[in-house]
Amino acid sequence: MTERRRVLIIYTGGTIGMMADPRSGALRPMDLEHLEEHVPELERIAVQLDAVSFEQPIDSSDMKPADWIRIAQLIREHYVDHDGFVVLHGSDTMAYTASALSFLLEGLTKPVILTGSQLPIGTIRTDGKENLLTAIEIAAAAENGKPTVPEVAVYFEYSLYRGNRTVKVHAERFEAFRSPNWPVLAEAGVRIRYDQQAILPARSGPLKVHDHMDANVGVIRLFPGISAIWVEQALSTPGLRAVVLTTFGSGNGPTNPEFLNALSRAINAGIVVVNVTQCVGGRVEQGRYNTSKDFSEMGVVSAHDMTVEATITKLMFLLGQGLSGAEVKDRFGVELCGEVSVL
Repeated sequence: MTERRRVLIIYTGGTIGMMADPRSGALRPMDLEHLEEHVPELERIAVQLDAVSFEQPIDSSDMKPADWIRIAQLIREHYVDHDGFVVLHGSDTMAYTASALSFLLEGLTKPVILTGSQLPIGTIRTDGKENLLTAIEIAAAAENGKPTVPEVAVYFEYSLYRGNRTVKVHAERFEAFRSPNWPVLAEAGVRIRYDQQAILPARSGPLKVHDHMDANVGVIRLFPGISAIWVEQALSTPGLRAVVLTTFGSGNGPTNPEFLNALSRAINAGIVVVNVTQCVGGRVEQGRYNTSKDFSEMGVVSAHDMTVEATITKLMFLLGQGLSGAEVKDRFGVELCGEVSVL
């Protein structure tokens, strides 16, 4: 008889675990001990389930790097005893958390599946039940005793995405996420069909959980007419170590000398500036047009086809390792866990 695989559910907060108060109608966190009352199908699933929760579940909009580290530490604490993990999380910042965990969990060989819902699990039309049940099935899936998806991923509305390739694209539809620059890892229909070519190959070696991230990272979103003075002030923020510059199209920006001089001064002062396209899909091709040639010459780093979420969390991760600005620039373009396509 095959031993049932063991999955740990980690509840951080978010809509999926909320219940409406019968008197006030206000949403409040659900006790995980009563999860089976609302999802009776869990009793029939061929997986041994355990659950832990943040002491005070939080809205995903309040997530901080310290919370990403807490999740990583919980996984480390229960890693040996479990075959997979399901992280219940609010959808608003799920792509950030998934990206951060992919960097923090170095050497991961087991599934860490983030999921949530657009409607609370206690409502009639909730998408939470299917998301939860399928996420558990994926976290427990194995072939020849080895996990089918040995990486951090996001499951939402019948699709499984690589965590650090995921972006939230809709605030209301159940199909809330997309992976614009990487194939879907799996699609859930009558059966779950996995794309083995898209899934990270199994890694070897022990799990190493990192405990530091440096949040001294800023984001400047370019727009027509952006003030060079405002950019200069933003780049002069005390303690700032890196900036994500979200640019037009394939990595283009204004050729205004004052704007470019502000960037150049920041780079010369040791601030790492990374170029990410504002477009949902596609990649930065820095230097292809005159409007990005100056970026290359002054030392702006290209994010290639990385998401904004992955770029921000990767910078926080690298800076958290105690690297200098020059070392971060060198390491940033190195693929760590499938977050950027082979160049």
